Amino acid sequence: MATALARLRRASGVPVAFGGLLAGSGRYRIDELSGTATPALRGLDIVRGNGLGGKAAALTRPCAVSDYPLSPAISHEYDGAVAAEGLRSVLAVPVVVRRRVRGVLYGALRRPVRLGDRALSAALAAARELEQALLLQDEAARLLTVARRPAAGPAAWEEVREAHGELRALAQRVADPLLRRELLVACGRLAAAGRADAAPPAAVGGRRAAGPVLAPRELDVLAQIATGTTNAQAAAHLGLRPETVKGYLRSVMRKLGVHSRMQAVIEARRTGMLP
Repeated sequence: MATALARLRRASGVPVAFGGLLAGSGRYRIDELSGTATPALRGLDIVRGNGLGGKAAALTRPCAVSDYPLSPAISHEYDGAVAAEGLRSVLAVPVVVRRRVRGVLYGALRRPVRLGDRALSAALAAARELEQALLLQDEAARLLTVARRPAAGPAAWEEVREAHGELRALAQRVADPLLRRELLVACGRLAAAGRADAAPPAAVGGRRAAGPVLAPRELDVLAQIATGTTNAQAAAHLGLRPETVKGYLRSVMRKLGVHSRMQAVIEARRTGMLP
């Protein structure tokens, strides 16, 4: 949210931006402020349908007013907080993930003028960026749930292995360092659980107490190959070029002392680098 608000201000030129995510049924809590002069807006619960942001959430489209206190187009439950911050012209954009409104972003001026296309475009771009981040977090949570299920046989392990590869790929696309760390720690636990001899778990990024050490990106590539993907498919999933994937694989095979992709996967599983 903080990143999206910074982008909105930078791209639009509006001095104030704020927003919040879903905090209950039909409620969005304002918990991020950027450029504000007071804490008046922080902690506001925006109810779907109420005020400008609630209207944008209800209609699932951007809404704007050129003079918030005097606008007949919205209800005025939040006038006190808006007046305390001195806001007049306000734009609200819903954050929609899988057809569900997950939050609202606002841009605002302290003078009563019409916000133009530049501000609208910037707010929409910021909302799309936040939507993608939330999609990634949702997918990461789903894969973690799959990964934590106890394996019941070969088919279950194949599902776990696929989840491991997807988790490693997702981790590189997650901006939140804490979430990225959680994903990689889960990957390490999955790899350790796959060892038949219950040896000490592999560390995050493929580093182990002894034996070959794979760089994080090398392990990302190998985790993709282990699920049966081609070089081109692995490259697309990881945001790399196919030639780069080939280079990583050559390095992996050299480090593991093997001569084929399949041998590399088998050795990585044997030593606990992959589940």
